[in-house]
Amino acid sequence: MDISENDRDELLERHAALRTAIRARLDEFRAVPAERHFYELCFCLMTPQSSAVQCNAVAAELERRGFREQPFDPAPLLRSWQDGYVRFHNTKARRLLAVRESFPAIAALLASETDDKELRNLIATRISGLGLKEASHFLRNIGRTAVTIVDRHILRNLVRLGALEEWPRSISMRRYLAIEALFEDLAESLGIPADELDLLLWQRETGFLLK
Repeated sequence: MDISENDRDELLERHAALRTAIRARLDEFRAVPAERHFYELCFCLMTPQSSAVQCNAVAAELERRGFREQPFDPAPLLRSWQDGYVRFHNTKARRLLAVRESFPAIAALLASETDDKELRNLIATRISGLGLKEASHFLRNIGRTAVTIVDRHILRNLVRLGALEEWPRSISMRRYLAIEALFEDLAESLGIPADELDLLLWQRETGFLLK
């Protein structure tokens, strides 16, 4: 894939400077124990149109209160926890309760030898409100990194680099997979693993390496 020499040099220099930190972060994802997978899934169900920092805080509180073992209405936590707010808290609360019931089947899938992309596609179709982006986010956060989180920072950078002509108005499953392939081509042309490039571009925009 052709991008400008300036953009190529900048990305390679930034990657060289941050490679150790990025790989350490990916190692942290891979070290997440199976007993925490449920709460990583809760986090990803909450994140659409909401602050990742706030969703992470709520997920931690759900875990502290033992939501998986003993269900309770999580809506009050989503509506107001530590002075923050998770948007669409009632809808997302219902989805959290539903995924708690269906998680044993999801855990069985995670324990199978299904490859990351097929696993992502299966999970996205089985969990209401997840979608390919959030399913990819979930798998990345538990160390299954052979998927791309096609979110705003990926789209913005693909457009900025000239790899994508314009910001898509909507993203169907087919369009998502096409953009994922485009991003993987970019990563290959740079000689940077796609999971590392994802975090690199996120850090470039935000200044930190949050999950």
